[in-house]
Amino acid sequence: MNQKVDDMDKALQTMIENMPEKTGKKLEEWIQLLGKENFEKHSMAVNFLKTEHGVTHGFANTIVTLSKGNNDSLDDLVSNQYIGKELLKPIYEMLLCEIKKLGEDIVITPKKGSVSLIRKRQFALIKPATKTRIDLGLKLKGIEVQGRLEDSGPFGTMCTHRIQLKSLSDVDSEVINWISKAYATSV
Repeated sequence: MNQKVDDMDKALQTMIENMPEKTGKKLEEWIQLLGKENFEKHSMAVNFLKTEHGVTHGFANTIVTLSKGNNDSLDDLVSNQYIGKELLKPIYEMLLCEIKKLGEDIVITPKKGSVSLIRKRQFALIKPATKTRIDLGLKLKGIEVQGRLEDSGPFGTMCTHRIQLKSLSDVDSEVINWISKAYATSV
């Protein structure tokens, strides 16, 4: 089952990466465009993208589905990750604050158990792993395991490395530097 979920996540990620080339706009631009319209039904929004903008059905359906991930439901996905792990939420918020400083081209994608950070490709993953620890997964190809930068552990192939974070002070310049490197190589 996990392999299926990973494959679906990879397929969605690939679709998002290909969206500008295949549709002429980034996902955020499509979501912004749909936000200006007031469609009663999913199918109406899909038809609008297909007829008015020439988007293929697959991309139109994906765009509309992802646009419905309004901030409330995305916030709910994140909130649910931290039920019983509330002490970790400030670490997550600090990570997100630092990551947003890297650029405006980052897509933040909350899922049931983690939050993916995507540029053209996923470069980081934030997961409340236990009640006392967040695992920060990073894609850093060609970088040796060193110090706090461990192998990917439970992330498998989704990330190349992992850093365990247990307090706000763990989100230091070293961690920010590793995140920056992962971001820089995700183009």
